Formats: sequence, structure tokens, C-alpha cells
Amino acid sequence: MSNTTIQKDSLLRFMTCGSVDDGKSTLIGRLLFDTKTILADTLTQITRTSNKRGLDVVDLSLLTDGLQAEREQGITIDVAYRYFSTGTRKYIIADAPGHEQYTRNMVTAASTANLAIILIDARRGVLTQTRRHSYLAHLVGIPHIVVAVNKMDLVNYDQAVYDKICADYLAFAHEIGLAQSKIAQGHDIRFIPMSALNGDMLVDRLDAMPWYSGETLLEMLEKAPAAHTEQSEEFRFPVQFVCRPHASDDHDLHDFRGFMGRIESGDIAVGDAVTVLPNGYQSKIKAIQLGATQLPSAQTEQSVTLLLEDEIDTSRGDMIVKTGSTIEPVKQIEAFVCWLSETPLSLARTYIIRHTTRESKAKVANISYKVDVNTLEELPAEGSLAMNDIARVSFKLAQPLMVDTYISNRATGAFIVIDEATNNTVGAGMIQN
Repeated sequence: MSNTTIQKDSLLRFMTCGSVDDGKSTLIGRLLFDTKTILADTLTQITRTSNKRGLDVVDLSLLTDGLQAEREQGITIDVAYRYFSTGTRKYIIADAPGHEQYTRNMVTAASTANLAIILIDARRGVLTQTRRHSYLAHLVGIPHIVVAVNKMDLVNYDQAVYDKICADYLAFAHEIGLAQSKIAQGHDIRFIPMSALNGDMLVDRLDAMPWYSGETLLEMLEKAPAAHTEQSEEFRFPVQFVCRPHASDDHDLHDFRGFMGRIESGDIAVGDAVTVLPNGYQSKIKAIQLGATQLPSAQTEQSVTLLLEDEIDTSRGDMIVKTGSTIEPVKQIEAFVCWLSETPLSLARTYIIRHTTRESKAKVANISYKVDVNTLEELPAEGSLAMNDIARVSFKLAQPLMVDTYISNRATGAFIVIDEATNNTVGAGMIQN
């Protein structure tokens, strides 16, 4: 991974994915257990549940399989989120489901992750769902991939088995471009053999695999760069709310018109020249407020209020960028879309596209092709998409959107598709050139 210096207490969002029964939930449970972040009453509860099932050891997968349906079936259906911290940094883990019909949940987990742990059962090797999740991880731009060859204890910790799986996975990764063009931008793939059940190579380095001299999983996580460290992103500030405080005796403090929102990328400072899109009006930053505190500057992921030197007609959904930025309003977008709904996409219907804080009605102009993630073949879409289909789609928009390509900015290069009749989220899109 990158040699980027990790700031103490920085946050890393990562996800686990792979085929069914590869041990994702057990891996997370072992991480939480070995880092001593499980509460005593929680440990007591899962110990009791394990005993009821007739198990001699504690089933650590129960820490993430929280839904009753999951506990009955022994599978992960929903995305289970867990939080823990070490002396170095904080973590948010998303445990994505393995079944093919829950691929849409995996897309949800991947949308905010900066690292993906793709588990492979050492007995079964690279499977269809392994390839599917790897392709999705590549599609949504996750920069760091850790391929964890799990259940090495069931193949007698055989290095030859591990080496063959690594070679098979790398061959597939090269086919989809996961291991090629992005490496220079900070993207990478790393491999690790492990046994989540026994705790080999997760937090502690046991004696079963002396032939592996690399880092443990936790060591990899501790050194992984946090979000927004791979590349320099331009300033993007979608306006969420126009703030007009009520007048009071302290007019200097309360008599202003500010624009509230979250800085999705880049940084801004008092005095910087900015442009408000889509109208194109220009001004300069007069002040930056964080609550009642005046800031000289602000950066990515801070929620602030921006005050401009000029009175500009700006409302929710507009975007403030630095003057000279390359972004422009568009009324047609090309994107890879993951269709999430059981109701197929229809060319005859009107959908709502929600992008940052802005919405626009949209019609599907064209479906170029669908992607078969098993063969990587581009297939005819025949005018419709079914659940879990991935396709290149063109949308015509009623209102302009200010977009970047997904590879350059995950925040402003992504959107969701909403069914205007039911208000359900039916698709997720990644904008392409």
C-alpha cells in the first residue's frame, strides 16, 4: 500500500466481501475480539447462543449477523456495520452479504469504503461471486484491495494452495483492469493467508504459516491511507441550506446570508474566488463559519457555512466551486449503473436522479450494453435492466447537474436513481467520460 503517513486517530472505512461461507462475519468477529473491543455482555450473549447450537467454541460471526433471519440461516443478508478503534486509528467496518441476490447491499457498503477485504475460501478458490464483488469494487473505485485467502487451516496451511489462488485472482484482476492502470494513482492489491476461526494472521502472527513473512491484516489496516489521500481533488461544495438568521441586537453576528453544506472535496479559504453553478455567478469567500467559530479555511468533510462578498441568487442544490474549475453543468450523463430494484428498468418511465443535494427528473436515453461479470463480455441490454444488472446507461436530464467523473471524484461522480412513483432507490450510478 501507499507509504502515506497515517495521522493518529484517522478514520478508515473498509468492507468485507466474497462468496457465501467464506468467513466474512467470522473475520470481523475475530478482529473485534482480538482487539478487545467487544463488551462483556455482548460476549456473554454470543457465548450463550453458541452453546445452544452445540458449539464447543464461541461463534464470533454472531457479532455481525444481527438480523434474526440471518441467525436462523447462518448467512449475512443486510449490511452490518461495526465500529472499533486501536491506539493508531478508528475504523468503520461494513460486512457485505455474499448471496448474489443481495449484491445491491454490497454496492451500498462499497460506496463509502476506501479499502475492501475480499475473502476467498482456500478450499474453493476464486468463485463467481468473488469475481462479481471484485468487479464491483473496481467499478465503485475502491483504491485498496486486500485478498484474504481464508480457512488455510482446512488445507493444512499449504503454501502451494495459497500461491495458486493468488495467481488465479491476479489473472482475473488484470482482465478487468483492477491491477493495471490505477496503480500509479495509489491503487493496489495485496494478498494474505489466514484462518479467521483460529486467528492466524489477523491480529496475531501464529506459528502455522512460517512461509508467509508479510504483514498481518491489522498491520495492513493500520497503514492503509484514509479517504481523499490518493489524489488532489478540486473544491466541491454542494449547497444544502441557505441560512438567513433572525435579526438581533448583534447585527454583525446574525445579519447575513450564508450557504450551509458539507465540503465534499478540496479545501477553501477566506478570500478565494469562487463560482456558483449552474448560474455561473462569481464572488469571493467573505467568511467561513463552523457554528459560532470563524475559520480562516476549511477542508474535505467539514460541514460549514460560507459567506460570500456579493449577494448572489443561490439555493439548495447549487454548487460552489473555485473560479477556474473544470466542472460545468450538464443535461446528459453517461454512467455505469447497478440496478438494485426487483422492478426492471423501463425506457418508457421517468426517474429522479439525486446527485449530491440536487435532484432532476431523467429519462433513459440509451442502454449501451450490460456487463457479464463472469466473462467480462458486453451483452445487449434489450431495453431493460433486471436486479443486479450492471450496464452503461445514458440519461437525459430535465435540470442541469454539476458532475465529475467517478474516477476523479467519488462524491460528485456518483448518483442514485429513484422511482418517482414509490420513492424507492432503484439504481446507483458512477459517471463516466
